[in-house]
Amino acid sequence: MGSRLTLILGGARSGKSTYAEQLAQAAAASGQAVLYVATAAALDEEMAQRIHAHQARRPASWETLEATREVGAAIARRAPQGFVLLDCLTLLASNALLALPETAGQDAYQAALDAEVEALLAAFAAAPGEWVIVSNEVGLGLVPPYPLGRLYRDGLGRANQRLAQAAGRVLFMVAGLPMTVKG
Repeated sequence: MGSRLTLILGGARSGKSTYAEQLAQAAAASGQAVLYVATAAALDEEMAQRIHAHQARRPASWETLEATREVGAAIARRAPQGFVLLDCLTLLASNALLALPETAGQDAYQAALDAEVEALLAAFAAAPGEWVIVSNEVGLGLVPPYPLGRLYRDGLGRANQRLAQAAGRVLFMVAGLPMTVKG
């Protein structure tokens, strides 16, 4: 199952999205349809500008699916036949956390995030094409000084591990350069 799934990890501004988009461009050049799955929500002006920049980079021939939660189900409804690029799991993890009540703890967050990841993997298993999922590696920095930050970091770290286990290839981006971690 995993040989068609690539997980691209890295820090902020490491070149993850750009590299993933290059893979999608190569797939499109070979005649494959591309589905770009965007998980960002424009909650402020700065994020709206980031979203606009990503939209401007994408070729018009790519289909775009904007889904902030229940992303696996949204992809499955599209029944993609070609290349799927999900950018990014980092924001999906944030969206899952922000949808919970403020009193929710680690178990509730992990269950919500696990459900998102398992739905993504189910959609992947049902789709015939190649998939690339982009996610930040947030565990390399300082321990967040507040509980919500630690909750998020730990949940995303576990989600990345689950996807890395399922993936046939895992890349780690450093300064725009891909390093093969698996596959």
